[in-house]
Amino acid sequence: MSGAGHNSIAGEEILQVIERIERLEKEKSEVADLVKEVYSEAEARGYDARILRKLIIERRRGAEDVAEDAAILDLYREAIKMPTGPRHPTNGET
Repeated sequence: MSGAGHNSIAGEEILQVIERIERLEKEKSEVADLVKEVYSEAEARGYDARILRKLIIERRRGAEDVAEDAAILDLYREAIKMPTGPRHPTNGET
């Protein structure tokens, strides 16, 4: 029964992979908790976490992609007769 030995080796490898993934998932969760703490600290200092997240996404994407999206967004705003640039109150907002 040479297959039995092979199955135990495969089983050990599978278990190692699973344990590695579990460790990484735990680390990922711990890092996510640290990121939440940093956002909380930033909010306590008066910064807007939603805007910080947008800035982080923009930095990750690069200036060219962000500029292209902004241009398309302005084009769509113009198409629906919505002001471009800084947000203006619409639909009775003040």
